[in-house]
Amino acid sequence: MKPNHNDKNEYLQLTKLRKWIIHVQTKYNLGKITTHGLLHTHCSLLFEAGASLKEVQVRLGHTDVKTTMDIYTHVTQKPKDEAILKFASYINL
Repeated sequence: MKPNHNDKNEYLQLTKLRKWIIHVQTKYNLGKITTHGLLHTHCSLLFEAGASLKEVQVRLGHTDVKTTMDIYTHVTQKPKDEAILKFASYINL
């Protein structure tokens, strides 16, 4: 994956990111989520929004699309529902 950096091209310390997430969760009384959990949620929502596998791969900085497929392409409820509707529409031609 590509290194994380700020707008000055300086590396971000992961502890700073974690502290910021905890601050936001506490300030707004949100449920707890890890940094990885936030990334995973973001990827899942990208797929639900219709982003292609290649678009997500590039966004995550994976050099191999197989990495993206193996980790992040679990099927969420929305695509499951859409798949059955597509099938029903096909059958009812």
